[in-house]
Amino acid sequence: MYKDLKHTPDDGDMAFTQALHEMPGVSKPEDTVRLPRIRRKPPIAPEAAVDGILAGDRVALARAITLVESRAPAHRAAAAAVLRGCLPHSGKSIRVGITGVPGAGKSTFIEHFGRLLCDAGHKLAVLAVDPTSAISGGSVLGDKTRMEKLANHPNAFIRPSPAGGALGGVAAKTREAMLLCEAAGFDIILIETVGVGQSETSVRTMTDFFLLLQIAGAGDELQGIKKGVIEMSDAIVVTKADGANLPRAKVAAGEYGRILHYLTPHTPGWTPVALTCSALENEGLGGIWDLIQNFCVKLRREGTFEGRRRDQNTQWFHALLREAVLARFFETPAVRDMLPAVEASVADGKLPVIEALRRLFPEESPV
Repeated sequence: MYKDLKHTPDDGDMAFTQALHEMPGVSKPEDTVRLPRIRRKPPIAPEAAVDGILAGDRVALARAITLVESRAPAHRAAAAAVLRGCLPHSGKSIRVGITGVPGAGKSTFIEHFGRLLCDAGHKLAVLAVDPTSAISGGSVLGDKTRMEKLANHPNAFIRPSPAGGALGGVAAKTREAMLLCEAAGFDIILIETVGVGQSETSVRTMTDFFLLLQIAGAGDELQGIKKGVIEMSDAIVVTKADGANLPRAKVAAGEYGRILHYLTPHTPGWTPVALTCSALENEGLGGIWDLIQNFCVKLRREGTFEGRRRDQNTQWFHALLREAVLARFFETPAVRDMLPAVEASVADGKLPVIEALRRLFPEESPV
């Protein structure tokens, strides 16, 4: 085969020539392969982003989310300016977090549930989080493909984002993306978590209603006894309640209902319930939306809705504060100089971890 693939500029026609170096026993092709030059668009200007978002421009919204998600230090000021301009226009949506076990049909549920909402005249934004490979660092980001009909609906906007190492089932900038979608006029925000187990709880700190999707016959009923994602749920929906699986789904919903009865509700004054639905047959979806609406009306009437939003803003602030302090710590020259040697000593078993921390955090250090 060929090795040492190199890209060299062509004679000005905006293309590259890929020079293939011949290995012994392999003939070199007569013609070179011409590859197009990839031109990256510059980040959107903050003023243009804010104006476009407020006008409902989805291209501007998508580019603004990309800017906010960027980890490049050069983009921080621009991202902050976009968020500052959109913040006064946010906060008017109903925020719903959706998580569930693998195979529960989160994408199928969201597509059919979302189409129900869009057909009723709502503007729906779906922020879907895909797992990031621990090996390559890449993500599939295939939610638009899985939700093809919803993605083509004029009232829907779907934004897949990689988890990127963020814990709790959400992406690092899900909160920021949610605020931008609200400023663009979307009145319902669905946040689909990675959904890999019982740790998908960060979405609870940024949504109004937390919906857990489960399936029947997988042994998950007993997991409800454990403290975790189930006790944070405002409702549990057993999916795929159709055909031969319908009786099992009803039994599972009954089991979850009994479990919820013994758990302290996460939302004061609200009693979580367990329901069934079939997304493919559009059964039970309307009841779920009615439940969410009743939930929001009840919390607003009792004055706890805005209080929860205030608490979530405070939690968001503290999360970003911890992130900033950690970043500042690693940017400290003394830490940068000392860290490689300390890491090597810990890895070799020559230095206890506690002693390593003491070296990085001397008593006189203000950190």
